[in-house]
Amino acid sequence: MIISVITVFMCYQYQIFFNVDLTLLSIAIIFPLVFTIRGSFRRREKALEHLSQFRSSMKTLYYFTTTSDLTLEEKNGLEMILKDIGGKTLVCLKNQNDEIKDLDDEIEKVYDFIHSKNGMISTKLKDRIFKYMNDLHEAIDNLHAIHVHRTPISLKAYCKVFIYIFPLIYTPTIIFNIGQNYNHAAVYFVVILTEFILISLYNIQDHLEYPFDNKGLDDIKLDHFKIIRK
Repeated sequence: MIISVITVFMCYQYQIFFNVDLTLLSIAIIFPLVFTIRGSFRRREKALEHLSQFRSSMKTLYYFTTTSDLTLEEKNGLEMILKDIGGKTLVCLKNQNDEIKDLDDEIEKVYDFIHSKNGMISTKLKDRIFKYMNDLHEAIDNLHAIHVHRTPISLKAYCKVFIYIFPLIYTPTIIFNIGQNYNHAAVYFVVILTEFILISLYNIQDHLEYPFDNKGLDDIKLDHFKIIRK
């Protein structure tokens, strides 16, 4: 916005006017910007699907703790492991840290627990448990991939650079087309409004890039995907 104001002032001050076809410049900005917004929105929708799969798998494993023939102490121990998995998964998504080694170790505790109860859990029930464990691993890995691998950085940088350059080309052209004696306030308004729209779209895309950090209006409410909702 500051660049837009300074550009309009400098163009009038030093009589800088020229005529450039803005069609190509608009395509150079709008097309990649819309592409990145759509890509970020799709990633957000995929994240919702994987979070639903994550919670359903966790919930099914949680049901096992209440219906199995384990002792009360063993049920409480397994329940704590599952709560730790759920809590650490959501914390990893909220933070910028892309390391999930601690989470992998926590999930491994479920396997160790099942393996230690060979005589108390039937083979059929084990198979079912490991099936849901497979779904859990898949959901967590997909969420981690969405969390770490975002829209190509080069494309975002390209959009940002052209958004900052846009007033430098747009302002002299619009003054040339409407005339130097046209209301200066109207020129300021049009240039500032155009730049405001572009940078707002870029900021929307940037917030959609991080759907787990609770900083944007459209971020995912991770607390809704806890095993036990409050």
